[in-house]
Order: sequence, then structure tokens, then C-alpha cells
Amino acid sequence: MTFRFSIVRFLALALLVLLGFDLRAFAQTGLAEKPATGEKTAISRPPKGLTTYMGRRIALPMSYHGIPWLNRPERVDEEKPSEMLEQLQLRDGMVVCDMGSGDGYYTFQMATQVAPSGRVLAVDIQPEMLQALSRKMEDRKVRNIDTILGELWDPKLEPESIDLVLMVDVYHEFSHPVHMLAAIRKALKPEGVIALVEFRAEDPTVPIKPEHKMTKAQAIKEFKANGFKPVRQYDRLPQQHLLFMGKDSDWKDDAR
Repeated sequence: MTFRFSIVRFLALALLVLLGFDLRAFAQTGLAEKPATGEKTAISRPPKGLTTYMGRRIALPMSYHGIPWLNRPERVDEEKPSEMLEQLQLRDGMVVCDMGSGDGYYTFQMATQVAPSGRVLAVDIQPEMLQALSRKMEDRKVRNIDTILGELWDPKLEPESIDLVLMVDVYHEFSHPVHMLAAIRKALKPEGVIALVEFRAEDPTVPIKPEHKMTKAQAIKEFKANGFKPVRQYDRLPQQHLLFMGKDSDWKDDAR
């Protein structure tokens, strides 16, 4: 019986080869030969996303159909982008990340400020956003931006490679906040920081849905739980918090 089964399996695999199948990919399905040790092959699955985190409801990500809203003229008065960017203290040669870049509203401004030798990594989970950004790069002939299609749980950044990560109105949408903050923490240089910009939930006059706003206390609580500490802040933006989070050297992974 065993001999006959082996012959049948051999003939089936031979047929797949003749039909042009890649047996390495076929093996990943678990239908090809198992390891001789008898151990089960691991199947990689994405971590489960959250709907709430530390008492906060996680918002759904804004679709790429919202690109016109990202570029609305009123944004200049509502958010004071130039004033916010000035607080980042960007300079030539820095490697910075625009996390949740969209079509590049802040990406291009950052690229100018770290030029000529610095770079901006534009990370987004929607390919349509990055396609729109890439078209702008070609039109404007900008060469110091790299686009990265991230995962919900992984921004795909190199370890200790980033001076600053800018997150404008995006952190509250992370369905995998623990995974993302761990990955970002790993990607930051020892003195690197996150610049967190979120609409103020403390202010009922800010015309944004509640799940798209955060209190300063909530933001600090979540970041402290994931190995960060507040290092400075700027409180003069019209509607948003601007908090700078650095690595907490005393934090341990098991503290979570």
C-alpha cells in the first residue's frame, strides 16, 4: 500500500512539473512531500486585527477615494502644515518616514527639507495612494522619495534606519497598533523619534468624528505601553496635538 501510494505521488508531481508548476510554491500548500522528521510545516498567517485598543475604538482607514479631502485648500488654515513641519526640525541628510503618506501631501514638503542628500520613505497600505504619489514624483521630477507598500501589521522598514517617523492622523487607524509600534521602534535609530499628529479629542469643537480623534492622555498611555516616552510636544496647532515620542531605554518587551 505504501509503495503504491509513493508511486502515485511521484507520478502526480511529475505531471505537475510537465505542466510547468513550481514545486517550491506547491510545497508551501502542504500537498508536497513532508519533512522527514514528521514535523508539520508552519503556515504563515497574518496576526488578527483589533477593533478596540486600551479602551479606544479603532477607526477604519480612509479610502484612497478621499485623496481630494487630503488636498483640500482649507487644510492650510485648519492644520497649519508649515508650522507643524517647522517643529520637526528636518535637515539635509536625514532619513525620514511619512507613515500613511497617502498621495504625498506631507511627503513632498519633507523631501524638500531633507534634500539634497536625505530621503523620505513614503509608506501606505493602499497601492492606489502610492500610485498617485509616484505620478506626482514623475511630474515634479523628485528623486529622493521611496514608496513602500506596507502591511497592516508591518511597515517594512529596515532596522535602525530612520531619524523621524511622521504620523499625521493615521495612528488611530492602526488595526495592529502593537505590531506596528514594535516595527517602528525597531526601525528608528537610537535617538530617532515619532512625530504623532492627531486631532484633539478633548476639544468638542474640532469637527472630526470621535473615532478619528485622540486625547493626549490616551496617546501617551498607548505609546508608553509599547516602549516609547514623550520627549517634547507642541500645543499651538489649531486643531491637533503634536507629540514627539522617543524610545524608552528602560522599557522591556515583557512589560506589555
